[in-house]
Amino acid sequence: MIKVSVVGAKGRMGRHVVDAVNGAADMQLALALDAGDDLTRITPENTDVAVEFTVPSVTLDNVLTLIAQGVDVVVGTTGWTDERLDQVREALAKAPREGQKAFIAPNFAISAVLADYFSTQAAKYFESVEVIELHHPNKVDAPSGTAIHTAQGIAAARKAAGLPAVPDATETDGGSRGQSVDGIQVHAVRLRGLNAHEEVLFGNAGEQLTIRADSFDRGSFMPGVLLAARKLASDAPAGLTVGLANFLDL
Repeated sequence: MIKVSVVGAKGRMGRHVVDAVNGAADMQLALALDAGDDLTRITPENTDVAVEFTVPSVTLDNVLTLIAQGVDVVVGTTGWTDERLDQVREALAKAPREGQKAFIAPNFAISAVLADYFSTQAAKYFESVEVIELHHPNKVDAPSGTAIHTAQGIAAARKAAGLPAVPDATETDGGSRGQSVDGIQVHAVRLRGLNAHEEVLFGNAGEQLTIRADSFDRGSFMPGVLLAARKLASDAPAGLTVGLANFLDL
């Protein structure tokens, strides 16, 4: 049995993680902690893998605390920058337990991970590309970490293919062209009734390709969360892994 502790257990995502762990035949819920609880209660003696789903303002401190405790951690909170990821890598290099692991995913939905992967494959074939992400109005970050990750992957694929900058003849002062992520425009929609959705629009003269992923319920993220926990408890490499695509046979 894989002993799993959940940090952020009373949150929107955390409650689903607790239910998913309780429903998994090969897992056992160790501790369910939330804001104000002492994370040092989570130790290698009672926990094989901790799952952290909180908010961007506290996730780095939580992850660093769990690493210092000698616990492997799966992180679903978004808002990670290269600098923050480097802090996690440094903490793992100094971790108290040899071979310690951390995993951070911009998105745990299999559909979103595949859309992200397919977008990097399509990127070199199209002159234009834009990313639109659509979420519920309570999402704390905009654009989403998933959309930023998608744009970064597309930009890297275009650069590797030697493509020029994406054409954009529109200049505005009001920000209507969205945020530029490595030269790729990313647009964020926040609307009541939505959950988590992403569209990647590719265009050439006379043709268009749309890649879209829709998650209608937070339960759609749970297979990816459990997959990551199982991988960390078994054969995932030591150190930091970013992105669920690393655990899929792509």
